[in-house]
This record gives sequence, C-alpha cells and structure tokens, in this order.
Amino acid sequence: MPLILPKRYKRKLLPETTEVAIKMIKDEFQRRLAEALGLRRVTAPLFVLSGTGLNDDLNGVERPVSFPVKALNDHRAEVVHSLAKWKRMKLGAYDIAPGYGLYTDMNAIRADEELDNLHSLYVDQWDWEQTIRPEERNLDYLKATVEKIYAAVRATEQMIFRQFPHITPRLPEKITFIHADDLARRYPELNATQRESAAAREYGAIFLIGIGGVLPSTGEPHDGRAPDYDDWSTPNSEGHLGLNGDIILYDHILDRSFELSSMGIRVSPEALERQLKIRGCEERAKLDFHRSLLAGELPPSIGGGIGQSRLCMFLLQKAHIGEVQASIWPQEQIEACAAAGIDLL
Repeated sequence: MPLILPKRYKRKLLPETTEVAIKMIKDEFQRRLAEALGLRRVTAPLFVLSGTGLNDDLNGVERPVSFPVKALNDHRAEVVHSLAKWKRMKLGAYDIAPGYGLYTDMNAIRADEELDNLHSLYVDQWDWEQTIRPEERNLDYLKATVEKIYAAVRATEQMIFRQFPHITPRLPEKITFIHADDLARRYPELNATQRESAAAREYGAIFLIGIGGVLPSTGEPHDGRAPDYDDWSTPNSEGHLGLNGDIILYDHILDRSFELSSMGIRVSPEALERQLKIRGCEERAKLDFHRSLLAGELPPSIGGGIGQSRLCMFLLQKAHIGEVQASIWPQEQIEACAAAGIDLL
C-alpha cells in the first residue's frame, strides 16, 4: 500500500516514553496470552538449515535471507520467515499435552517486503502453538481461541489507558467473525484489502476466516497461505472452506484495516496431502517436516503469530511501525514522515 500520512497527526507519547510503553505492552500481553492459552516460553532459532522444509514459505514467492555455514561445508542456512512448522515439531519433541503449548519471540528478516506504514524489513512477533485433540480440529475451537487472544489484547489496551489516560481505548467489546467468501459477496466491487477495511470500519475488530483457499464467489483466494501449516481446504461447520484466518482491527489513525495476527488449525496428514496437490508442490512430501507429519508423528495443533511491533503501534496509536521499532527505511519515506510529524526510531 502507499505510504499514509495522516493529516494533523500528533504523537501521543515522546520517543523516550514510547520506549517505556513498548516494554509495558510486551510484558503485559505475553503474560496474558500465556495464561489464556496455557503456554510456556521457549527459545527459538533465528535461522534453520535450507532443504528441511522447516521455514515458512508465506505466499510462496518471498526469498529467505540465506548464507553458507563454513562449519557445515557451506551448507546454506535461512533466516526464518516465521516458526509455524518449527513450533509444531517442538510440541511433539516436548510431548506437550492437549490444551497446553508454547510461545516464543520470533525475529525475522523479510527482504522482499514493500515498506510502508505497517510493513518493515524486520519482523518481530509472538509465535505460539498449542496441542489440541483430533476432535477439536473445528471452527468452534478456532473461534474460542480467537476470543481468548482478543480478550488479552483488550486487557492490554486497558492497562495502557490506566498508565496514559490520554490514550483512550478504541477496541469494541466483541470481535466479529466473518468468512472471506461472505465478505467478497457483500462487497463484490472491492478488492481484498478494501473489503477488509470496509468490514473493519463497520465492526471495529473482525476475525476473517478462510485465508488461502479459493473463494467460490471470486474464483481466487482472499490472500495467500503456504500449503503446509494452516488448514485452509477443510470444510468448516458453516459449510465454507477453511479452519484458519486473520485477526483484523480498525486503525483510526490510518483509517484502514490493521492485520494483527494470522492463525489457524494446522493441517492434518490428509489436509497436507490435499493442499500440496492443490498448489502443485507434492515434492515437498519428501522433506523432513512433511514426512514426519504424514507419518502421524506430529500432534494436532493450533497456532499463529501476533505482531509485537504492530500491537505496540496500534495500542499507542502511532501512524507508522517505525515509531515503535528500529529498522531501515527509504530516505524519501524518512523525510516524508518527518514532515508529517512522524518520528521514526
């Protein structure tokens, strides 16, 4: 999206106070998230070996940052895009019981990202994964988990209000669930991003179900998803495809949708086979991760990522993610933001 420079933008906190508030948000939210979902913190890798199938392929076109490892005969390693598959392997390795799971601080570099108000080369998020029972691979369990996460977001928003009363809460009491195909039928004249913004303005906070599968109303996916972590091809209880989705908020500063989290029920062996075939990449079944999953060696799970800088940006009512994270930006963007009163760290 093009850079948005809100008119009459005024920062709510000085940079020094913003740094204090960032820590408060991260400490509060991760504590609430862990309590709500029964998670414990684990240490995560910054990079994984190429060729194992562990890295997240995102939309399938983003190039991972990679480098040769001298001590491994120049075998290449890749900076992670996310830890969607790695976390599920850890659930199995630690033999974590259903209803419990793990979370970690995930740091990534996405060199192909288009830089704007919401997107940075540097990605920091809470990656989490929870073991579930086979019978819990359904829409009701997905919705209940979303509501727990949303409650943690709202509680953190209230904490910021208590500390900084001039930053007034904006989130509605409830999050609204909408399937991507229903949204496409409601707004046939709009593209996917515009549909998200229209729904976010109407409801304040939505969970958009069904990301990755082809929508009957448009003949194409709402957005891309890799075929080997989220289950986007299994019919849910409402008759739609998809057991995954995005938490999307309405950003009053930018007047647009604000994606905070992608998450979902993870693929079963059957769903993995189906989705690899749909995407024409059956050869991945030979990779280490995929072989383990197809052999039934990994537990059924639900998981996702929640943007750390994005949460701070939203709750502190900032106009640019560079106000809450240190990264690099095109010089013209730095100058345009400075002229609009937006100070990038």
